[in-house]
Amino acid sequence: MPTDNIRDTAYIDRYYSGYNEDGRLLSPHGQVEFLTTMRYIKKYLEPGMRILEIGAGTGRYSHALARMGYKVDAVELVQANIDIFKDNTERGEDISVRQGDALDLSGIDGETYDIVLLLGPMYHLYNDEDKLKALSEALRVTKTGGLLYIAYCISDASIIGYGFQQGNIMGIIEKGLLDTRTFKTRSTPIEVFELCRKEDIDGLMSRFNTERLHYVATDLYTNYMRDCVDAMDGKTFELYLSYHYAICERPDMAGISHHSLDISRKC
Repeated sequence: MPTDNIRDTAYIDRYYSGYNEDGRLLSPHGQVEFLTTMRYIKKYLEPGMRILEIGAGTGRYSHALARMGYKVDAVELVQANIDIFKDNTERGEDISVRQGDALDLSGIDGETYDIVLLLGPMYHLYNDEDKLKALSEALRVTKTGGLLYIAYCISDASIIGYGFQQGNIMGIIEKGLLDTRTFKTRSTPIEVFELCRKEDIDGLMSRFNTERLHYVATDLYTNYMRDCVDAMDGKTFELYLSYHYAICERPDMAGISHHSLDISRKC
């Protein structure tokens, strides 16, 4: 894929160079998001499926699926993540990774993949034009009848956690990043992460000919009780996972999640 159209990644590069993205999903509380996402991917896996991960990071999902015997192609924007991705590749994995931008997948033919994972790019797109472009590109390379998995950062969790619990709420307001009437958030590349609500996701997906299969709160209350989850013994953690799986699609609870997963079939 050509790299001359890749956008400026300065703030994203700076963030990931100082953050252990490769280890983010390894702690018990981090595993909840990973295991929930994998649970919903496995739900639809069939032998011989081809998988594309757009914005693959260091390859936590791509490698897991390749080690299950699937052919996986990955596209990642940040070179530092690609380097770790390659270092983590094990012998026997049918996997590839190249640098590229979710906004321009012109090096990939349409109707190619059975499953497309868009588990990171929507975190770093700050206007509807770019979000719709990323979704359009992901759907273009997905086969008709194939599945698209899209991850989002949900705003209320950050308002509660980073804003109120960590004492940053007034600073957020002073920067003009929070409407104190509606409590809608706003982000720019400087903040790195874009935050949204389910109503925003619904509005984006209404533009496309897709069928929603699941809307999942992938970590739900977990990040509010990290220390508690990390301290659980194995039996209690398995019980917590069972509880989480039982409630993670409940509409009355999903809005409080830090991360969500929208799963659609291309019609």
